[in-house]
Amino acid sequence: MTYEFNEKVEDELERARLQTLLVFERECYRQGFHCVAGLDEAGRGPLAGPVVASAVILPVELLVPGLDDSKRLTPKERLVLYPLIFEKALGVGIGVVDHDVIDKINILQATLLAMSEALQDLGVSPDFLLVDALKVPRTDIPQKALIKGDQRSLSIAAASVVAKVTRDRLMQDYHQRFPEYGFLSHKGYPTPEHLRRIRQYGPCAIHRKTFRGVEQPPIPF
Repeated sequence: MTYEFNEKVEDELERARLQTLLVFERECYRQGFHCVAGLDEAGRGPLAGPVVASAVILPVELLVPGLDDSKRLTPKERLVLYPLIFEKALGVGIGVVDHDVIDKINILQATLLAMSEALQDLGVSPDFLLVDALKVPRTDIPQKALIKGDQRSLSIAAASVVAKVTRDRLMQDYHQRFPEYGFLSHKGYPTPEHLRRIRQYGPCAIHRKTFRGVEQPPIPF
């Protein structure tokens, strides 16, 4: 699969797939909005590390071959798409909220805070927001929450890729500091291997102490 833009989308099936992912953006434009940002997050489920959110504004009608929900892409595909999104987007914002804040205000509120920070980091003012599953608080910008939005909106899919790659890179850095936990492989998610290592070594500095499996000893395997 090649990763180029509109004028190079020669695969008709791929072009048709991408067109379906612009339905919500086009509806916003029909309603008179001009600058639509998609928002998504990565890292609500892990036992360690930050939650990361991204906001992305794509040019009107831009098609990005291969772009999809980050969970449907391989790590290699995400790494190819990541710089292309930055190259072509009108704005990209990133918000990062660390484990300490997550423990203080809970993961939902931390996710919403990360989304607010991503909006502030955009550098461009959107006039409408398409958000994966949630609604961003404390903003007057009109918005729409889309269940499974990263599979239904190209803008949200772009944000999902940026958030995922950004968080994975942060967890790779943490792996260098805490190699005994294996963050390189599981990125902090509650895999059996991760739980085993928490049981063996106890939680480290970046573990979310209020999360089950960290706060309470896991059941022995």
